[in-house]
Amino acid sequence: MATKRTTLRSSAGKKLYAVRNADGTFKDIQTYERAHRADLARKSGAEKAAAKKTAAKKSAVKKAAVKKAPARKAAAKKAPAKKAAAKKAPARKAAKKS
Repeated sequence: MATKRTTLRSSAGKKLYAVRNADGTFKDIQTYERAHRADLARKSGAEKAAAKKTAAKKSAVKKAAVKKAPARKAAAKKAPAKKAAAKKAPARKAAKKS
């Protein structure tokens, strides 16, 4: 279970989260910005379970597809492509003097 956080304000006015020990002393103090970013990065138990379930489903479908796939014939090697000859730029015309 997640620990309960107390919200406070710093002297600079930033929002803080404080986690207390059983005896009431501060165990951890973080800025709201950092704590919120960490919360977004962490997946919940429900999200992990759903990801595990979909991964198992995908692997089962993949295994079934591998069993059904017919044997492939060996592909013939292709000759390497020839490089096109480099085109020369047309010669520039001399500018007319008036």
